[in-house]
Amino acid sequence: EWMERTAEACGGALPPLCCELKIDGSSIALTYEDGVLVRAATRGDGTTGEDVTVNMRTVRDVPLRLRDEARGAIAPGVETLELRGEVYMPKKSFEALNAAAEEEGRAPFANPRNAAAGSLRQKDAAVTKMRDLSTFMYAIADDAALEVEGQWELLQWLRKAGFHVNPDVRLCTTAEEVRGFCRECLDRRESLPYEIDGVVVKVNDFARQRAMGFTARAPRWAIAFKFPPEEKTTLLRDITVQVGRTGVLTPVAEFDPVVVAGSTIARATLHNIDEVRRKDVRVGDTVVVHKAGDVIPEVVGPLDREDEEHLARPLWEMPATCPSCGSPVVREEGEVAYRCVSIDCPAQATERLIHWGSRNAMDIDGLGDEIVGRMVEQGLLLDVADFYTLTADELAAVDTGRVYETSTKDHLEGDGIVVGPTIAGKIMGQIEESKGRGLARVLFGLGIRHVGANVAALLANSFGSMERLMLAKEADISAIDGIGPKIAASVREFFSIEKNVAVIERLRESGVSLEQEGFGEEPEKPQTLAGLTFVLTGT
Repeated sequence: EWMERTAEACGGALPPLCCELKIDGSSIALTYEDGVLVRAATRGDGTTGEDVTVNMRTVRDVPLRLRDEARGAIAPGVETLELRGEVYMPKKSFEALNAAAEEEGRAPFANPRNAAAGSLRQKDAAVTKMRDLSTFMYAIADDAALEVEGQWELLQWLRKAGFHVNPDVRLCTTAEEVRGFCRECLDRRESLPYEIDGVVVKVNDFARQRAMGFTARAPRWAIAFKFPPEEKTTLLRDITVQVGRTGVLTPVAEFDPVVVAGSTIARATLHNIDEVRRKDVRVGDTVVVHKAGDVIPEVVGPLDREDEEHLARPLWEMPATCPSCGSPVVREEGEVAYRCVSIDCPAQATERLIHWGSRNAMDIDGLGDEIVGRMVEQGLLLDVADFYTLTADELAAVDTGRVYETSTKDHLEGDGIVVGPTIAGKIMGQIEESKGRGLARVLFGLGIRHVGANVAALLANSFGSMERLMLAKEADISAIDGIGPKIAASVREFFSIEKNVAVIERLRESGVSLEQEGFGEEPEKPQTLAGLTFVLTGT
């Protein structure tokens, strides 16, 4: 379908397509100024990445300076180039790394992708250097910065400049050639010395790429052919229920551990009761599991739906009461989800607190699920404002639930392990830093129903402050482009609850910013016509 649409967009004929392997690694952007490497950054959340320049300098196939013979193709006046690619760990290096970890009693990495990403973010560059990372470079942020006409020519230039470029690339002119390349790569997948999870197909010509443009999520001029996920069978031992921050009860499949796509999985969400019925999974079934997109564990269904033993097993039912607090569970008309109705449900409270510290919310590094859960158990946290009244001594004394396995100078075997002053100090620093994240992240972190990261940004940019938003009428909120009456009603309902208002006031008193930076300022308009002369003739 994509090739048909592409042919139609290009005047009825399929243009040359550049087919490349989709490397299963960690994305990297390398910036060169006057031919010298000055910055390396991870993709992060797609807008803001992490500076890993020092570590990338230790990766052997990354040139610190572009070769002179390639610099002639840089467009006149261009001083800065941003080049993009993938950092990966070869399969043999990954196996050696995990073998060494097991010998030293450390937990092994789940898969080469995680190993590459973790190695890239090491605080000690010497550790990164020992991890045997490699790169494949394949893109440039601004193709106008180079005097090349298309992707195929760009790859040749990258090789000439000193970069490591994947040799498995093919320039195809027909749909059958593209499909043939995909089939070949799928057949050869296991024999390659690195992990791949598909093929990326791109319109070769940069001018055509610019003409085709982008959708909200992806370029119209490229598509990924994802390989079918690897499937395994295992025994479904139980279906448990997890209570989320908004009170939604989610059934979770618990099965015998099995290695799929390079990592061991033992549980997978079943989403809701309708999905359990559609897949017809029952406790005691032998089920087929895979990773959707080679990432997310998923139960496909029972191995044999018509088997007499399967049919004899009882259908799984959603509990009538919350497994965390015992409150009634309800299913609103028109909704697929079951919810716990109690606002004091401890499971909801814990999930809300974990959500507050998550990356897209207040981004408090080190505040993992386990530590938050322990602080809730030990009475240190009731709501998100409690993070900002916490002391370093209180956090340092939190019992992690683990014990020392051997005696040391300071501890006896069996003594409980606490967070300790070093980690507590780092987390307290992160909590303090989070105060300046701004209104959009606060709104998302509060966990208002139907308010995701994008809606939170719309609200923050429209009202500018928590005070103005709290005073806004439902009609004012729903008038915002991209926000409907359902979201507006949910926001108003949230601010009508005294308990929520009290938490927001305590956040304000603790110094958490409830304003949106840059609100009301006129954005600087790009002077795109500056320096040009136009002569207009005719009628």
